[in-house]
Order: sequence, then C-alpha cells, then structure tokens
Amino acid sequence: MASDAVFDGLPAETQVTLRSYVKDTSDIFGPLLDGMILYGSSVRGEFLPGRSNLNVLLLLTSHEREALKRYARRHKKWAREQIVVPLFLTESELRASVASFPLEYVEIQEQHRLLAGRDPFIGLHVDTTNLGLEIRQNVRSNLVRLRQRFVEGGGTEEAITILLPLSLTAILPSLRGLHRLEQRTTNAHAETLIQYLQDRAGIDCSGFRDVLNLKRGLITPGPAELPRLFDRYTASLEALMQVLENPTTGR
Repeated sequence: MASDAVFDGLPAETQVTLRSYVKDTSDIFGPLLDGMILYGSSVRGEFLPGRSNLNVLLLLTSHEREALKRYARRHKKWAREQIVVPLFLTESELRASVASFPLEYVEIQEQHRLLAGRDPFIGLHVDTTNLGLEIRQNVRSNLVRLRQRFVEGGGTEEAITILLPLSLTAILPSLRGLHRLEQRTTNAHAETLIQYLQDRAGIDCSGFRDVLNLKRGLITPGPAELPRLFDRYTASLEALMQVLENPTTGR
C-alpha cells in the first residue's frame, strides 16, 4: 500500500491526493482489487500542477457492477483532483489486449508506479509487431477528430484553446513510439520528441512547439493569433501523417 509513500517529483499536495485516493479506492473494491498502477506524465517527470491529469490502471479480479457503481459515486470527488476515470482490467483482459494496443501498454510497462497490490507488468510480454500500424492509426484518427471537434466547438477561440493541447497530448505517445521503432530512448520529454521529429522528417514542427507552450501555460495567444496557431498545428500534423504513410520522404 502507498499510504505513506513519497512520490518523487510530484508536488506535496498531489502526493496527499494520491495517498487518499489509494486508501479510498482500496476500501471501495476490497478483495476485488488486485493491483493499482500510476502511469502517464506523473511518472515521466512531465507533470504540470493544475494542468496534468493523473492516470491510473486498476487491476480487478472481476468486474462487479455494484463495486463499479460505488466507485462511480466516489469518482466525482477524484475527478476534481484531476484523476481521470481509470482503466478497469482483469489479468486476462490485460494479457489478451496487449497485442492490439502495443503503444499504450509498452508505455505503461516501461514507465509506471505501483500504488497498491501486485504489478501485472512484471514479466508481461508486449508484442510490438503492430506498433507502426497503431502509430499511423492514432495520428490519422487524431487529425480527423481534431477537425470534427473544431466544428462541434463552432470554430471559436475558446474551442481552439481547449482542442489543441488535447490533440498534442494524444500525439506524443506516437512520437515516443517512433523513438522506440528506431531503438532510441523511450523516456524522452516532449521538447526532445518534437525536435527529433523535425530532425528525422525535415518538417516544420513550429505548430507542435507552440501548442506545447500553450499547454504549459507559457503563451496566451490572442483572438487574432489562435486561428493561425490552429493552421500551423494542423499543418504539422498533416506533415507527420505524410511521413508515416510515406516513410522514405522524410529521411
């Protein structure tokens, strides 16, 4: 149990939140809870207080509806602390899905923190045969969703301000996947990933860099600049898609 643990690199307030969450969630699920894993920016050293989410995987012995319902009632509290709805998986589901989602699972396996119970990633083999395919699918679907949500948000400055950081957050695992395919370091931070993409593919990554700064609260583009930022980011994303679909063009 992590009730007295120190989570290196995280603010004291976030550590208190995590310790409370572990206790609360363990009480809710009781013997159904087999393991609890923290993953994402909080263990990669990229956690931004007030901006980053806390990502959790709950390994359960079974999915009992009443236990999930109890958790749902309590999660309203934890959502306010930026803990997103966990991945709820049994051991068999985890092992059966690793081949379908190698990008997600190899990231969690390589960078996670055990909060409670046992660690299901010890000795788990993640087949990365389909990693390149998943990277292409993720980037393509991200681009399609970005356009859809732009329209859903009415194309407003407020919508752009929300959509672009969300899109970049979803793209970064694909950039780490490209590192992995080329046998490079897999724990690179966002700036390194973006520079790597520019060096590798020769594309203009200014849109990615500006959105990263927006995500971190380092820039606040005005109404006139936000549409241009959307165009630059979309152009960078389209160029990335071209490189992935025609890998010889960017080398």
